[in-house]
Amino acid sequence: MLDQINKENVPRHIAVIMDGNGRWAQKKGAMRVFGHKNAIQAVRDVIEASDDVGAEYLTLYTFSTENWSRPQYEVNAIMELVVHTVMSEMDSMMANNVRLVSIGDRNSLPGHCKGKLEEGIAKTAHNTGLTVILALSYSGRWDIQQAMKGIAEKVANKEIEVEAISQELIASHLCTAEYPDPELLVRTSGEYRISNFLLWQMAYTELYFTDVLWPDFRKVHLYEAVLDFQRRERRFGKTGAQVKS
Repeated sequence: MLDQINKENVPRHIAVIMDGNGRWAQKKGAMRVFGHKNAIQAVRDVIEASDDVGAEYLTLYTFSTENWSRPQYEVNAIMELVVHTVMSEMDSMMANNVRLVSIGDRNSLPGHCKGKLEEGIAKTAHNTGLTVILALSYSGRWDIQQAMKGIAEKVANKEIEVEAISQELIASHLCTAEYPDPELLVRTSGEYRISNFLLWQMAYTELYFTDVLWPDFRKVHLYEAVLDFQRRERRFGKTGAQVKS
């Protein structure tokens, strides 16, 4: 299926809502954390598949600000899994020139998790291939809120005038200021919502939903999403005739 993909029309930035771990585990009569632990292969596959198709950025919605309200044992398990995954995949990331970064409120993470994450980010900082962005303790509304606070402080300190506030200025204060907006969002598990993810950045993102539960997600599923993306006409407010001309 990879050979069907037009490498001249690949989304530069792919975002993924990795959903369905809990339901996958429940179907097997296990606790929800079992699903999280069995999702590592899906993470590997989507990273490799994104690199295969030629994407430059891959953002994985790993833990939202709302997820802190889950049972403590599940939160703890996810945090430990983040640490384990970052460390276990480090050799592969280095071998494949993958850069690791994160967005979100990193200071809210447990010290051990934050430390290992920062260690992985530092180790891969000079890699020039695919950039994998972990959205940890992140939500779209939180991102917009922290951007507004930053801009308000600059206005209060007379560093900028109110009239200078533009869409570009707002974007420059978001966590994703260094990265292009995602062109393709993939959500697994059959849910049809974006769950407070990259709200500002997804103004013109193509949305792709699949019934596949995240632990079962493999390379072929990412290829299918990219092929679907390539069949769409992206108009950005223009008419189809204008785009074609």
